[in-house]
Amino acid sequence: MEKSEIGRNFFIPMPVVLVGTQVNGKANFMAVGWCSRANPTPPMILCGIANAHHTPKGIATTETFSVNVPSAALVEKTDYCGLVSGNTVDKSGVFDVFYGTLQTAPMIRECPVNLECRLVQTIPLPTHMIFIGEIVGAYADEGVIRDGKPDYAAIDPLLLTMPDNRYHRLGEHAGDAWSAGRNLVQQAPGA
Repeated sequence: MEKSEIGRNFFIPMPVVLVGTQVNGKANFMAVGWCSRANPTPPMILCGIANAHHTPKGIATTETFSVNVPSAALVEKTDYCGLVSGNTVDKSGVFDVFYGTLQTAPMIRECPVNLECRLVQTIPLPTHMIFIGEIVGAYADEGVIRDGKPDYAAIDPLLLTMPDNRYHRLGEHAGDAWSAGRNLVQQAPGA
């Protein structure tokens, strides 16, 4: 199939999370699409946040943050947290907030999954900061865990696509990781 030059747009679907931190003593939440697992042991996660946002101030001050995974049912509140800035709007009352052991990383009770993080490293980029946090606490609604593993259909997480700026839900199961390609491994020379 022929390829067309598409510019440097982002064509990778991204999970949407709500990053929580305290700014000036108040819980603040921001919708973030640039978030990924960064390290397995100890477990770490990274979030890319534009320098101009209010949230980096809280992360820098408390050296903690939370990553909350909203379900599709929270799309309106999630989008709201991306539309308004904590600089001008108090978002502390948008959700039912709880705290874990760190006491400075506000988490959202309505989100099916919550991660409590201690800041490990900050990497400055031209327009964004990459915040890497060690996950010191992980919380989930009992209804989204099956046999000790996350049930993604029950979590019903949001995905963000750009440049069309749309939210999506997970689709059908397409195959098992580290298994679907085994037949090709066995056929490869020297396997």
